[in-house]
Amino acid sequence: MKVIEIAFSCYPVTDMARSIAFYEGVLGLTKTMDHEMEDGSGHWVEFDIGAGTLGLGKTPGWEPSPQGCTVGLEVEDFDTAVAKIKDAGATITMGPLETPVCHMLMISDPDGSPLIIHKRKG
Repeated sequence: MKVIEIAFSCYPVTDMARSIAFYEGVLGLTKTMDHEMEDGSGHWVEFDIGAGTLGLGKTPGWEPSPQGCTVGLEVEDFDTAVAKIKDAGATITMGPLETPVCHMLMISDPDGSPLIIHKRKG
C-alpha cells in the first residue's frame, strides 16, 4: 500500500446547523457538499480548502471529543483571523502564541473539538 495524500479530515458534530454556522460564519469556509442520508441515519458536510477537504459528520455513536485529532487551518492574515474569532466569542483554548516558525491560536468548535488557526512565517 502507498498512501498518496490525506483525502479529508472530519469532525463529528451534534448539531449540524450550529456547526455549519460556525464553520461558515466564524471561519469563513464555503460549504461544497451537504448530504443527509435518506433514512435519517447521518448527515455529512464538506468544505474544500485548497487541495484538502474538511468534513463534518453527524451519525449515532460518533461523538465529538476535545481529545481528538486537531486540524490546523492556515490563514492569510493571522491578526485579522484572531480578531474575527474573538469578536465572534469563539472559545479560545490557548494563544495566540508565536513559535520560531509560525503563529498559532487554539480554539474549539461549538462541540468542543479542537482547531488550530495557523500562519507560517516567511
